[in-house]
Amino acid sequence: MALKTPSTFLSPLFLPKHYTLSIFNPASLNIYRKPTPLSCKSTHSHSPSQLPLSDTKLLSSEPEGTGAASPTRGDRFLERQQADEAAKLLIKEIKKTKKKTKKVLKVNTATACCYGCGAPLQTSEVDAPGFVDMDTYELKKKHHQLRTILCGRCRLLSHGHMITAVGGNGGYSGGKQFVSADELREKLFHLRYEKALIVKLVDIVDFNGSFLSRVRDLAGANPIILVVTKVDLLPKGTDFNCVGDWVVEAITKKKLNVLSVHLTSSKSLVGIAGVASEIQKEKKGRDVYILGSANVGKSAFISALLKMMAQRDPAAAAAQKYKPIQSAVPGTTLGPIQIDPFLGGGKLYDTPGVHLHHRQAAVVHSEDLPILAPQSRLRGQSFPVSSKNGMVGKFNSDGLNGFSIFWGGLVRIDVLKVLPETCLTFYGPKKLPIHAVPTHEADEFYKKELGVLLTPPTGKDRAGEWRGLETVQQLQINFEDAERPASDVAISGLGWITIEPRRESLGISESNFSETTKQLDIVVHVPKPVEIFVRPSIPVGKAGAEWYQYRELTEKEEEIRPKWYF
Repeated sequence: MALKTPSTFLSPLFLPKHYTLSIFNPASLNIYRKPTPLSCKSTHSHSPSQLPLSDTKLLSSEPEGTGAASPTRGDRFLERQQADEAAKLLIKEIKKTKKKTKKVLKVNTATACCYGCGAPLQTSEVDAPGFVDMDTYELKKKHHQLRTILCGRCRLLSHGHMITAVGGNGGYSGGKQFVSADELREKLFHLRYEKALIVKLVDIVDFNGSFLSRVRDLAGANPIILVVTKVDLLPKGTDFNCVGDWVVEAITKKKLNVLSVHLTSSKSLVGIAGVASEIQKEKKGRDVYILGSANVGKSAFISALLKMMAQRDPAAAAAQKYKPIQSAVPGTTLGPIQIDPFLGGGKLYDTPGVHLHHRQAAVVHSEDLPILAPQSRLRGQSFPVSSKNGMVGKFNSDGLNGFSIFWGGLVRIDVLKVLPETCLTFYGPKKLPIHAVPTHEADEFYKKELGVLLTPPTGKDRAGEWRGLETVQQLQINFEDAERPASDVAISGLGWITIEPRRESLGISESNFSETTKQLDIVVHVPKPVEIFVRPSIPVGKAGAEWYQYRELTEKEEEIRPKWYF
């Protein structure tokens, strides 16, 4: 092989970039032949995974040419350095990504749950939710049919048994408590991080108590469809045009942005078709979550929705076979229940009810809960009772002044100063008796008749454990037009009381009172921590359509105001 000239070895192309040739002395340069490469093998084996990145590259690298075409040691060193730096940067980026990623609790579909209540299936504790006997569990597991199991608690609930399972803040006293209300709320927190369509349910009988004013804490920025349930319970002759406008006005004051408002009845299927159409329009491939307070009628609404959708969608018809259980017990659903009613993607979830500590259901005994749930159309009970000849009973020409009215053992109204023709009309469960006595006899009457005439609580044993009506709130209700109701006093979890300043049917002469009085003074007693709401009167019955007034809207209000459907 011919000898290389000095220019070959000292060419700048083969020197590392940080080396420069300052002085060149040809006399001091020794000429060498190209050395013969030697291959050495170590007696100790090293796996590439046990060596640094640069060493691994050296072991796996092959000679890349000879002579002028081969890379120098400086070039190989620079390549190793650059590879190491790139690996370090990649590791740093991965660590930053892991720190930014939030751990979000999602619906766990891997765990087998009861299709009726959503509780995880278990075979150890007989009285607990989700129990199923071992033989049934093993058989269903063998045939991959765990999703078709109904737990023992749901079977009892379907036969009318009142079995509570929720305790804690917002739970129920009496009975066994297997899960707290806070734990059920935690199962809904993941919604704010997901892209979903929220269908929020509100009970028209307990509109304020079941509204969930802080629903955005759970739903995040997801779009909301508002569904008002149980409108079939409103008094006969109610104009739903007035009720729909009243509901939209109420949610506008609460500053809740919704896509639309629907008045529905799960029992008669009124308004359900409109909700189904709106869901299909707004779903856009997202999952749909049914959200609402406990016992607002979510499971009944889902059954009605599936029944309506099944007429056109075979997937909804198949989903009807395993639908959530319905019960009068608040807290029937204990976990998210997945339903597959859509052919075009997305799932429907029945969620645990949000248990609110300020409702009457949270303070009464579990066995008294059915009393609080109206089963038929409401009929207002008015005091004082009127007839053709005027007032009936113990009331005199001064009307209700100086009287106290008990609504079961749960509410007491002391009338301090009202007009002689003022009338109070109670809308709520028919099983709650109403009694009026002079205010100076009210304390003794309540103590004597609690658990007997005044129920719930039912029975003297439960009355002995009753803490009484600890919350006392004095209300001053102003009015402008004596011919229209002044306002409603709504009791959370029970119903409402409409206050009419003047009812002509009572037959009291106008000379008996002064028109200058524009204020009504009453005192309301309820158990702690039940809440009291004063609101504009809801227009129910035939009279509601006569006195209700629609508010004139601006063009901007017309644009942003949600539409309601019935």
